[in-house]
Amino acid sequence: MSQDEVRPILQASVHDVRYFSTLLRGVNFANRAVIKVTERGVVVIVEEARTLLGTSYIFSDVFNEWIYNPEIPSSQEQEQEPEQELSQDPDQTILHTSAFEIPLNAFLECLNIFGTAGTFNPAKSSGKVRWKRSGEDSDNENDNEGNNRNTGASHGSRRIEQYFGGAEKTTSMRMTYIGAGYPLTLIIAEDASGPTTRCEIPTSDLEEYLDIPFDNDRMVLKIILKSSWLRDALSELDPSCDKLTFIGHPSVKPDPNATTKQRMKAQLEGKPILRIQATGTFGTTEMDYPDDKEVLESFECEEPVKFSYRLPLIARTARALQSSVKTSLRIDDEGLLCLQFMMPSPNSRNPRSDNLTSNFIEFKCLALDED
Repeated sequence: MSQDEVRPILQASVHDVRYFSTLLRGVNFANRAVIKVTERGVVVIVEEARTLLGTSYIFSDVFNEWIYNPEIPSSQEQEQEPEQELSQDPDQTILHTSAFEIPLNAFLECLNIFGTAGTFNPAKSSGKVRWKRSGEDSDNENDNEGNNRNTGASHGSRRIEQYFGGAEKTTSMRMTYIGAGYPLTLIIAEDASGPTTRCEIPTSDLEEYLDIPFDNDRMVLKIILKSSWLRDALSELDPSCDKLTFIGHPSVKPDPNATTKQRMKAQLEGKPILRIQATGTFGTTEMDYPDDKEVLESFECEEPVKFSYRLPLIARTARALQSSVKTSLRIDDEGLLCLQFMMPSPNSRNPRSDNLTSNFIEFKCLALDED
């Protein structure tokens, strides 16, 4: 039976692949990737050294078209989606799942075959805080000059349409997966009148992969903060550091009868509620976070917590962290670290997505055994 006579399990298309590519690049630290497809979207899972697990949750509203026809095997696989920490949970229902493996590097190279599938930049898109470049005075300066250079827009105009419209070339994609034994087929075009490329990425049967469940009932530390605060901290670390330690202390409630001076003194003398400590060949670097809602939007810690991790593994989260707007950090009583990065909405020009679900990238990392 030819491919044309078989009903595909998945047919999806997107007019601009940059946002989709960003969600894939966030977990592109190993080539072997597990792809799980449901009616809600696609989950991409990558692991390293049986210690680090990266998962990108890409919901169907990212795509302009999403048609999923589940396989009907004799014993259907069913899967319940994990809790989404940083946004409102979708209804928890049992979903049919189609799963296979692909070489992630080849997938990304195909998406960028015309060189126009660059990373989606939330800092530029929001027109707010972005990384400071060499020679600039402030992280909060607007990149009006860069905006004008890229789009010809006037100063003060920072709408996302500047980066996704106008004369700027983008890459569109149509993705088809027929089923087990068939390749993942991509039809990629730079524009309606330009060249079109057909790519067939080989797929393989799903093999055993690392699965690290996080039990919220065993959680001992939970923090939600703006990603920029964590980016700034990690960017200051010496490259020679090889261990990263998270230290949490319960927040101390001030005495309501104390004077302002007494409260300030107690705050200065008290331990920081969060400390990030990096240890390397040339010493130790410590970064303290104050008990301030402007810095830590949410902080839950009932007793002192201290766990360490291999810094090279934590560094694998850099791409996802760079593209995200908010971070959830959770640690359980055995030191399992769960980082969830909420990705910015592309202010969808997709008519299918009136109620966008926040896409996110999740990393789980096992703690070092320091006993």
